[in-house]
Amino acid sequence: MSSERRVVYAVIACTFFVGFGGGVIFPILPNLGVVLGISPFLVGVILSANRFSRLFANAPAGALVDRIGTRTPFVAGLFIEGIATLGYVVAVIAPAPEIWFLLARILWGVGSALVFATAYTITADVSESESRGTSMGIVRAGITFGFPAGLVLGGLVSDLYSVEAAFVLASAFALFAGVLAYWIVPETHSEAIERRKGGVKPWEIDTSTPALTVGLVNFGVFFAYIGALFATLVVFLGELEIGIFGLDAQGTSGLLMAVTVLSGSVCMLGGGKLSDLYGYRVPIILVSLVVSGVGFVLLAGASSVSQLILACLLIGGGQGGTGGPMMALLADLTPDQRMGRAMGTNNVLGDIGGGLGPLVTLPLGESIGFAPIYVACALIPLVAGVVLLVGIRAETGRLNPSLELQAGD
Repeated sequence: MSSERRVVYAVIACTFFVGFGGGVIFPILPNLGVVLGISPFLVGVILSANRFSRLFANAPAGALVDRIGTRTPFVAGLFIEGIATLGYVVAVIAPAPEIWFLLARILWGVGSALVFATAYTITADVSESESRGTSMGIVRAGITFGFPAGLVLGGLVSDLYSVEAAFVLASAFALFAGVLAYWIVPETHSEAIERRKGGVKPWEIDTSTPALTVGLVNFGVFFAYIGALFATLVVFLGELEIGIFGLDAQGTSGLLMAVTVLSGSVCMLGGGKLSDLYGYRVPIILVSLVVSGVGFVLLAGASSVSQLILACLLIGGGQGGTGGPMMALLADLTPDQRMGRAMGTNNVLGDIGGGLGPLVTLPLGESIGFAPIYVACALIPLVAGVVLLVGIRAETGRLNPSLELQAGD
């Protein structure tokens, strides 16, 4: 096995286990909010809190990577996420649960800022242009594979045992991820640090055209997918009164969200690999965005289990297909010594989208229904595609630059 693959698989192993804590809360909290007396708006705030805390932590995380390297921030981030997951357990049994949930989500955001900035930078460090789409797709898929496990865990274990049991199990896996990273993940960014002249300030972000373009596309994808779909699906299913395998809306939403993530993970692998073989990244991203939009249209009119599954497969596959090529495109057009900050910019914009989604869609869906929300979300990927074309044309002079042209630049 090549050294590139060994490092990539090490990152995947660690992020898979910590991903449990990210997914476990989504099928539980929207309904748990009713039981605990938490308003839909406050539930939206809690679900979005990690995005907003990560929003402020992303730039320092990216700058830290370019300043000291990848290994220490990566390990620290995983342990922070593990401790944050324990906060869910406290929230269920302590007074003022909304405060504990909010604090846990804020802490999770800080840890995930470190993990996201380092995971993709590590991959960019060890990969070449002709294999970068595949490697980025593998890492992004690996990061998200833990998330559906958490969705299923949150839905099934809370249904069959208790909410507390689901949170305890997620905490154990998240803390194990930190231990695993300490033992197996090497430093990869030392050469870029040595080449960098001058200090990197903690608040520095990359404002180059590639970073802003990819970040804005990420904004749209995360608003529609994480911000809207994940925050509202359980309530939408409750209104439809549709269940799978006899599960209620909570368990069914966990399974359907897992379907989207698994579909997305497969398409991340395929999209990244295809962009390497084809030699162009932009067409793969555009097709994926269109597929995601079609999925939201189908979801808005769904009235059966089969229709829901098909819609979730398309939404997940569409957003997943953008992942590998989009991260590879950013790495192709960004110098190594600026990669940490470029990832910070991408994560900042993505988290603005993911954070705004629940705040907008949960209260609005309660007022006008969720079908119109999903129709509106179908338009967002199309707008993101236009932004991508404009930004890439401005940077490279072409709408569809080849890998050879990007390497030449």
